[in-house]
Amino acid sequence: MELRQLITFRTVASTLNFSRAAEVLNYVPSNVTMQIKALEDELGVRLFDRLGKQLVLTTAGKRFLTHIQIVLNKLDEARSVVHDNENLSGTLTISANEVLCAYRLPVVFQLFRSRYPGVRLIFRSVPNQELKQTLFEGTADVVFMLDETILSTGLTVEPLLEETFRFFVAPDHRLAKLPVLQQEDFHGEVFLVNEKGCTYRTMFDRSFEKKGIDDITYLEFQNAEAIKQCAITRIGIAFLPEITVKAEVERGELVALPWQIPDLHVYTHMAWHKDKWLSPIILSFIEAAREVITIEEENKTV
Repeated sequence: MELRQLITFRTVASTLNFSRAAEVLNYVPSNVTMQIKALEDELGVRLFDRLGKQLVLTTAGKRFLTHIQIVLNKLDEARSVVHDNENLSGTLTISANEVLCAYRLPVVFQLFRSRYPGVRLIFRSVPNQELKQTLFEGTADVVFMLDETILSTGLTVEPLLEETFRFFVAPDHRLAKLPVLQQEDFHGEVFLVNEKGCTYRTMFDRSFEKKGIDDITYLEFQNAEAIKQCAITRIGIAFLPEITVKAEVERGELVALPWQIPDLHVYTHMAWHKDKWLSPIILSFIEAAREVITIEEENKTV
């Protein structure tokens, strides 16, 4: 069992794509495939299942990854002792849901890359409800989540910024003309929301249940962009965080309804496994994220 095979395995487990892993490691794809096959032959188990075009870790692969992460983390720790931390190099895997990927993280990535061009960044978009598991499985170093206050004994979770959620409609929607909304004004309307299982969809349902509104018609979507476009074309009322519709509001394509959603406190959280050794690379990324989000918070309060 060679060290390069373990590094290759970890990279494939992070990307779940042989070609992408080869690109990160500067190998040809056939080299990555051969290393994984040699590792599987030596262990006598399959580490990955190939389900059509989808690559997934097997149960054995997940167990193996947990131990390999410990070994490679210790190796990274040993290397950091003898290297200049100002010239960081290595690989960092980040995961987040599609909203934070599109509207919060690009500036963080830009700042980090400008400071540490030698670090390879791997990003994986993961549904919000699956992000914690990526930390326990070791397929991500740091994740970003949209959620209420998170309490966890296994993770270190840092709330960065409270996100404001609103209802948005096209400017010529009938509700946009009302200065004040009553509960009955929503009768017969269609709400454009994320699929069930999403944290803020759960909070949306809970809010309306508290108000006794149960005759709601939904259209469910997997991403914010689809929700926005349907709201712009007057199909219904979009329920989204303000950060996702800033451009559309500025262009006059959407307006926020005068309706407050009580007890809805959603934060952008940054999290990592509490037992994970925070290498100089990870610490530098965490600091860059804090720096960018602090600026966002200051701008929000101006």
